[in-house]
Amino acid sequence: MRLVLSVSALLAIFVDPSGLRGIGGFTWLLFSGYILHSFAVYLYAQLDAPFSQSKLVHWLDVFWYALIVLFTDGIHSFFFLFFFFAILTSSFRWGFDEGARVTLASVALFAACGLGSTTEEDLPRLLLRATFLLALGYMSIHWGGSKVELKRRLALLRDVSRVSNPRFGVDHTVTSVLEKTQMFFHGSCCLLIVRDKESGAYFLRTAREGDAKRSINAERIGADAAAPLVALPQDRIVAYNGPLWPAWPFTGAAAYDSARGRWSKHEEAACRSLAELLDARSFISAPVSLRKSEGRIFLFSREAAFRKTDALFLSHIAAQAFPVIENIELLDRMASDAASQERQKIALDLHDTAIQPYIGLKMGLSALRNKAAADNPLIEDLDKLADMAAKVIGDLRRYAGTVKNGLDKTEEVLLMVLRQQAAQARDFYGIDIAVCVQGELSVSDRLTAEILQIVREGLSNICKHTFAHHGAVRLECVDGLLRIQIENECDGSQPVAFQPRSITERATALGGNAQVKQTTNGGTSVHVEIPI
Repeated sequence: MRLVLSVSALLAIFVDPSGLRGIGGFTWLLFSGYILHSFAVYLYAQLDAPFSQSKLVHWLDVFWYALIVLFTDGIHSFFFLFFFFAILTSSFRWGFDEGARVTLASVALFAACGLGSTTEEDLPRLLLRATFLLALGYMSIHWGGSKVELKRRLALLRDVSRVSNPRFGVDHTVTSVLEKTQMFFHGSCCLLIVRDKESGAYFLRTAREGDAKRSINAERIGADAAAPLVALPQDRIVAYNGPLWPAWPFTGAAAYDSARGRWSKHEEAACRSLAELLDARSFISAPVSLRKSEGRIFLFSREAAFRKTDALFLSHIAAQAFPVIENIELLDRMASDAASQERQKIALDLHDTAIQPYIGLKMGLSALRNKAAADNPLIEDLDKLADMAAKVIGDLRRYAGTVKNGLDKTEEVLLMVLRQQAAQARDFYGIDIAVCVQGELSVSDRLTAEILQIVREGLSNICKHTFAHHGAVRLECVDGLLRIQIENECDGSQPVAFQPRSITERATALGGNAQVKQTTNGGTSVHVEIPI
């Protein structure tokens, strides 16, 4: 469309040059230059170059249109209508704020084009066209901003209603919804207070701006602490905006009645006390009703003011996300019960098919040891094999107990098991494995089991397929990703390109990926990233 506009402008002065004053050689050069600019932008767009998607493009359009108006009779030029193209493209792509800046810049440049040559008779034309440009430009940026805002809201509703990976658990899903809501509204804090209908206990979840050490688990609080949060009517959507400064008169609280479909004034004192309690200027809140619990979701802001439409959209988020979460919780409970029964069966199978044979092996080694004479050169090897068999039996029994009872949701258990695996690699194969956990790992028991299996596979590859004497296992949660790094030193052999099949399949099943890289010292490093 930009290219069509530039060509049509050149054809307009070619077909009817008498309609414009001041047409000269520079004007033809100017229009030809804009055609080349439009063609270059078109090529960049066809090649998906980053420049074609930048804000610089529509600002260059404004600059070109200002030059065209200036050298084609100033305020009398009908090419001032081209400014609307830049206004439309900026607002429908970048939203209201960017469209407003382009509109004001277009009006200012159009007025500047006539400052030097405008007479008293031309002043009404200047004011009329500038007002027309400003008014129609405002309408354009209003609808353009609405379209961008609608796309953002639809994207958020899609994200919060997307079924979470069941291995991550319900707690992670709820926390993710709160974080996405807080980031969407640019709020300072998002709270979810829920009361269990059976026990009457209150549970609080919090997602704060810039909180890197968040916890995915709900915190149980007393009725006194929950009272300010549950004091609002359960069937009302509430929006409150406090004063910018103490003497600011424009404040108020409003409540929306979904049954009657209209807003009404709400008690401002209670809302002001709640905002002061959370150190916020404004907040919006919507009810959350589930099968076994009820509560409210709050979004607080220290600086920004919320609109009534924001409060209504918050209620849409709650209505869209939490029924899905409730279904996930039901499925998760069913899966956990089924998994518990399966663990009981696997634990018995492990005892019968794995532990018992090792016990028999240990007994056989002990019998051979007793038969051997004191000067037998194999005594040391028999003792070593017997010790290894005893350790394997102990590990299998601990593993069977873990399978039977499940893993605790604590980072200490994960770190303890990782160190046990590292100790086993050192005792059996003489390989020192350093275990490093950076930061806090907020993962569920199911994901913990997957992590342990991935690390076990990686250590097994180091022990069986390399001659390395040192290795390392590093885990960290950063930027919404769980990163697992398993590396070994250079063992002197030529590195061979490979892809660990089992680790890759497990990472893919969790929505992540696995890559093999060479370290700076010639070693091998397996990088696994899992989105959490």
